Amino acid sequence: MISLKWFLNKLAGTNTKKWIWITLAALPAIRLYYVREMIAALIIFSVFFVGAATVVLVVFLMDRASQHAMAWAEAGVVRLVHWGRGASHHVASFGKVAH
Repeated sequence: MISLKWFLNKLAGTNTKKWIWITLAALPAIRLYYVREMIAALIIFSVFFVGAATVVLVVFLMDRASQHAMAWAEAGVVRLVHWGRGASHHVASFGKVAH
C-alpha cells in the first residue's frame, strides 16, 4: 500500500518546472476545447434554425399559392354559373312557341 507521506515526498522530488510547463500547456488546450464545443453547438443550432425557417417559408408559400388558386377558381365558377344560367334559360324556352 502507498502511503500519503510517501506520495507527497515523491511528488516533491519531481521537477516543478516540468509541472508548471504541463499546466501552462493544458490551460490553452482546455480553452481551445471549450471554443470548439461552442462552435459545434452554434453550427448545430444554425442547422436547426435554417430547417425551421425553411418549413415556415414552405407553409407561407403554400398559403399564398392556395389563396391565388382559390381566387382563380372562384372567377371560373362565377363564369360557369353565368353560362349555366343562360344555357338553362335557352333549354327551358326551347319547347315554347313564340307568339
